[in-house]
Amino acid sequence: MKIIIIGGVAGGATAAARLRRLNEKAEIILFEKDEYVSYANCGLPYHIGGTIKERDELFLQTPEGFKNRFRIDVRIKSEVVAIDAVRKTVTVKDLGTATQYEEEYDKLVISTGAKPIKPTISGIENENIFSLRNVPDMDRIKLFISEKNVSSAVIVGAGFIGLEMAENLKEAGLSVTVVEQADQVMGIVDYPMAAMVHQYLRTRKIDLLLKEKITAFEPDGKSIVVKTESRKSIPTDMVILSIGVTPENSLAREAGLEIGDLGGIVVNDYMQTSHADIYAVGDAVEVRNPITGKPALIPLAGPANKQARIAADNIIMGNKRVYRGTIGTSIAKVFDMTVASSGASERLLSREGMEYMTSISHAGSHAGYYPGALPLTVKINFAPDGKLLGAQIVGFDGVDKRIDLLAQVIGNGGSIYDLQEIEHAYAPPFSSAKDPVNMAGFIAENILTNRVKVIHWSDMLEVESDAMILDVRTKEEFEFGHIENAVNIPVDELRDRLAEIPANKPVYVYCAVGLRGYTASRILLQHGYTAVYNLSGGYKTYSCVQQDQRSVGGDIGVECDFFPVIRDDGEIRVESEKKVVVDACGLQCPGPIRELKKHYDTLLSGQQLTIKVTDQAFGQDLNAWCNMVGAKLIDMDHSGGVITATVQKTEPQNISIPGKGTPMNGSDTKTLIVFSDDLDKALATFVIANGMLAAGKKVSIFFTFWGLSVIKKLDKPAVKKDVVSRMFGMMLPSHSQKLGLSKINMMGAGSKMMRSVMKNKHIDSLENLMQQAIEGGAELIACSMSMDVMGIRKEELADGVTIGGVATYLERAEQSNINLFI
Repeated sequence: MKIIIIGGVAGGATAAARLRRLNEKAEIILFEKDEYVSYANCGLPYHIGGTIKERDELFLQTPEGFKNRFRIDVRIKSEVVAIDAVRKTVTVKDLGTATQYEEEYDKLVISTGAKPIKPTISGIENENIFSLRNVPDMDRIKLFISEKNVSSAVIVGAGFIGLEMAENLKEAGLSVTVVEQADQVMGIVDYPMAAMVHQYLRTRKIDLLLKEKITAFEPDGKSIVVKTESRKSIPTDMVILSIGVTPENSLAREAGLEIGDLGGIVVNDYMQTSHADIYAVGDAVEVRNPITGKPALIPLAGPANKQARIAADNIIMGNKRVYRGTIGTSIAKVFDMTVASSGASERLLSREGMEYMTSISHAGSHAGYYPGALPLTVKINFAPDGKLLGAQIVGFDGVDKRIDLLAQVIGNGGSIYDLQEIEHAYAPPFSSAKDPVNMAGFIAENILTNRVKVIHWSDMLEVESDAMILDVRTKEEFEFGHIENAVNIPVDELRDRLAEIPANKPVYVYCAVGLRGYTASRILLQHGYTAVYNLSGGYKTYSCVQQDQRSVGGDIGVECDFFPVIRDDGEIRVESEKKVVVDACGLQCPGPIRELKKHYDTLLSGQQLTIKVTDQAFGQDLNAWCNMVGAKLIDMDHSGGVITATVQKTEPQNISIPGKGTPMNGSDTKTLIVFSDDLDKALATFVIANGMLAAGKKVSIFFTFWGLSVIKKLDKPAVKKDVVSRMFGMMLPSHSQKLGLSKINMMGAGSKMMRSVMKNKHIDSLENLMQQAIEGGAELIACSMSMDVMGIRKEELADGVTIGGVATYLERAEQSNINLFI
């Protein structure tokens, strides 16, 4: 029997070795158009980053090794350019001599793999743009980095390979920007899980740009500029395309083999193509997804190896072994974080019209009382009958063994009830008595049996205005941050305070991770409350998603809630020695104080925070800030132009997001009146306001007469006005970017110079300062009388501005101990 294999690596090389083990006498020829026949494709990024030091470690087998061990005729630099399925021949081009010849076969295995997607974008042929699919690609990238002294890279696409490249290029010392057209990285996981990855990437100084479409690549000397649809221009030394892959099907298509709707070669359960003597394996084929029952493209090395082994068995022994399909189990290392997925995501289930339910649970990688437990988040998707459809895990330890357990249940068509019964190896250093996989099953059963009704983070944004949001965490946890308008009744006090909970309104319960919320829900349900809903994943999931949606490319030190260690009973246990390091270098006042406040509020009493700042005025500001908030200054060092300071939390501070009607008290409330439309005075207003907010104060800013121009929208809707109002509109600045200076304005040139200098010195613009103040909870009030006189409508002002009169101002001023007039 003569067997020809087209393509090496995972599929072809595995098939060749298996064929020889099954049949010592068969003639086996393997054609590979490159010079490498068997190598660790998935290891390529790690050699670029330096984790895999020696290039030779990537090679699993050489042509000589195949010949010596298996007596396989491996012909490298030999491209099969045609298949004649009727005559059972292949036409081969020797790339060294450019000559062509034919070889006959009895059986043929196609393992041509997939090729990188290369969209039609202007400038995409630039020599600074690369893809990574094989060893030559890797060599070109490494050589380019070393020879061109590359310091920055843009990665287009944020799938698993894209993020692995981001990590490895960062480890190689490059500044890295990741551009992704979708609203999340890693499209095979659901958004709440991806949000955690977003936040973590930003803490690792990866500039992450989501919902950005590349429109062009423009040369700029030795560099390249990446242009986006939102008019961003990103200068960089090199670009890595990681948009995805598509099956390499040209040979099979030209040979008349059946090609599926997704572009892959159609095979049956025996890995046999539409021609009985031709088999196909790996990334080039369409496999059956057992969850949807439909064809799928799942380009992974593990399935390719298994398909190759089955195809080889069927070639030698007849069609007896069946390939059961691919559920797409995958895992990726993203710096210290691990992200894994198996089965169907919500996006896939929705697209296929399959009914499903979800749950999110947070746990520790092992028993919380044993040192070193790290956070682990498990999300499962399951059918109304309990069948497990998909699972995703994000964490820092133990992710791999949990996703493997979940994958086995999914692959075997199991249910959430099977998760409850999984027997795992348990000892405190390795797991908990109830493993996170068991807990995911318990939670899902509670949902299916209506022991608890759940609400998800996205639905929490649209709860009824008259509903009660009930936070059942401790008072201390509540003060560190909570959902707006929530009422805090700790679960241990709940039975004694039922009178405070309305029986005729929906009650939305949440805790840190969901367990105490479940307990509280059960208490309420058994006391006659009917419309009770527990927040899936608790405040940890909600706060992370909310933080992600507020983040704008590269927040410094962003964390979505802090990651606590979780006991088996769901209580939070925080290590007293926890330290947080915040890098605020490059930020100007009040940026460093604002970053300090944001991270200081995540600490518990006794914990410390270290901040690095290049703004030399920070030292004096820090002493004043510590006096205001009661923090203890442990140490402050000036070295090399960087101030490094360590502070200790002494008293918990409330960092809840204030809403309308938030109570104020005099010592915490400051009021400003803005009467001017001068740019410099508006800047002073918001610099002072942000400094006050960073010190934990409540701030109200009252805009009157000319000051109303400061808070006009850039893009205002058309509104009807009388003649006088239109005249005012023509004479006054139309929005903040049109404001002039109080002195040396020079017909607008001065204000442009001011903005240019601020940008060069990395000082936030007026518009950024305004947005920071709004996000920090500042209340902006527009004088209704001034609006009426000047013909300004509410629709022309920034979103969220309160319309009020003198009484509104006086109420705020009465409660304030500082009142500034600008």
